[in-house]
Amino acid sequence: MTSSLEGSSPLAAEAVCGVRDPALAALMAAHWEWYVRWRPTFATTLGDHRFDAELPRRGEADVQRYQAELRVMLERVGALDAAGLETHDRETLALVRGDLEVQLAVEVGRDHEWAVSTANNPLPELAYLAESHAVTTPSDGANLVARYRQGSRLIDDTIANLRRGLDGGRVAAHGVVRRVVEQLDQQLVKPTDEWSMLAPAHAAHDHWSEGEREHFRAGLVAAVGELRPALARLRDLLHDEVLPRSRTGAQEGIGALPDGAAAYRARILEHIGVVRSPDELHALGRAEIARLDDDLAALGATLFGAADLAATLARLRSDPALYFTTGDELVAAATAALDRATAAVPRWFGTVPRAPCVVSVIPDYEAPFSTIAYYRQPHYDGSKPGEYFINTYWPETRPRYELEALSWHEAVPGHHLQIAIAQQLEDLPMWRRLEGSTAYVEGWALYTERLADEMGLYSGDLDRLGMLSYDAWRASRLVVDTGLHALGWTRAEAEAFMHAHTALTAANIANEVDRYIAWPGQALAYKFGQLEIFALRRQAEAALGARFALPAFHDVVLGAGAVTLPVLRARVEAWIAAT
Repeated sequence: MTSSLEGSSPLAAEAVCGVRDPALAALMAAHWEWYVRWRPTFATTLGDHRFDAELPRRGEADVQRYQAELRVMLERVGALDAAGLETHDRETLALVRGDLEVQLAVEVGRDHEWAVSTANNPLPELAYLAESHAVTTPSDGANLVARYRQGSRLIDDTIANLRRGLDGGRVAAHGVVRRVVEQLDQQLVKPTDEWSMLAPAHAAHDHWSEGEREHFRAGLVAAVGELRPALARLRDLLHDEVLPRSRTGAQEGIGALPDGAAAYRARILEHIGVVRSPDELHALGRAEIARLDDDLAALGATLFGAADLAATLARLRSDPALYFTTGDELVAAATAALDRATAAVPRWFGTVPRAPCVVSVIPDYEAPFSTIAYYRQPHYDGSKPGEYFINTYWPETRPRYELEALSWHEAVPGHHLQIAIAQQLEDLPMWRRLEGSTAYVEGWALYTERLADEMGLYSGDLDRLGMLSYDAWRASRLVVDTGLHALGWTRAEAEAFMHAHTALTAANIANEVDRYIAWPGQALAYKFGQLEIFALRRQAEAALGARFALPAFHDVVLGAGAVTLPVLRARVEAWIAAT
């Protein structure tokens, strides 16, 4: 890939912030240029507009070129002597090396040849451009049109990759493919002029001339119109060729693919940052579930007079009064929870985010197939706040008692607080502010669901029951993810386990199991990371006694970006020793 504009990144200085060693600084500068060049749409959200007319490239030749460049970058990292570096630089070098090594390791799975889901296919990627690519000038509009004109190429590259996967015995799971076909069918049945991709064409753009507005609108309508036949080709491939050969039964996990066992081990390393076997993680999940079963049953007995865990879960699933009735009601509750948490944060953290967080609604094309909520980070250039997206589709299936724990996790003091603080760490290289360990990011967010109880944020015991159910949900992921991908579990077994040990509704469980099948290993990160953060906190409390201050501990944990768990442990232990 080549940039569409000359010159270095406008974030070149930030790319090497805090790096003391000249050789490492040169390496980080080169790494940053490589990083943004392959992520043109993400670069736009950072304020780097050199690639604004480009989409990512996914053809086989592009994949091979990326892998070759990855190996060259890894060789450069390996040639740097860590022994002479200061602690800060040594930490940066270790994180970059580890990330590149993991990227190389996961290539064994050749995900681009088979991995597809309702969140990972060209439709949501192209639809999100209408939100992420701000159009304030005619030049911005021309670049957005240029991107959409490349959409057919992106879709056709995806089709070619999936066919190549079929030839090599690599194919996605049946349930996941079926849902993508449904998603594409729902999009294609709509008239093109109702597609969300055309939203920028309806903006006022009052400061433009009439000719500029008409030129942009006509160009965008034409470019988006070209996507319809391409998306239809993708839909037909999935329905006619991929679905009949998709994985079913005990073959739905990644272990059934060529090199599947090695691919899953690589995914475990990618997401938790340490070497663990599937059996170890499965046993850890079982132990956590046993503990949480007792906690849920005890609180259910107090609240409802329930005889046991099954009775507690049945009440939580069956009582209509415990569920929302409208999408507006759901959004209002999420907004109130976010506001309450934001007001409480300064008493518990030394550093607070500068970027705001807002509640948004998951788009219609995505909502029926999406999770209950997710978070999108603020644009680094300040053009968008952090967004806590709520799924208002079928509100009668959205429990009231889960809403507070969900809000703390996705927004404040969870993802938004951690990610927005990382973006403002001006003594870190830009890459470290933006990327990081899944176990750290998700472990922190799950940690804050319990922290919120200490902060006095839960409204009552019913909401605490939701907290316990959510904790059990993340513990069950350790059991279910390893079961599906390493132990030969079927989808039915995974859903039955989650039904027996969490209060999640049947609709949510089905969506979740689809997600685990489509995204191997990611689900392991939550509970694994949470347990490590709590272990470090207990270690610090025991060592420091009266000198332990929770806001100071939080600042240490949040003060270096989303580091791997081994690096986090080293940082906390150094802080304990210094304190």
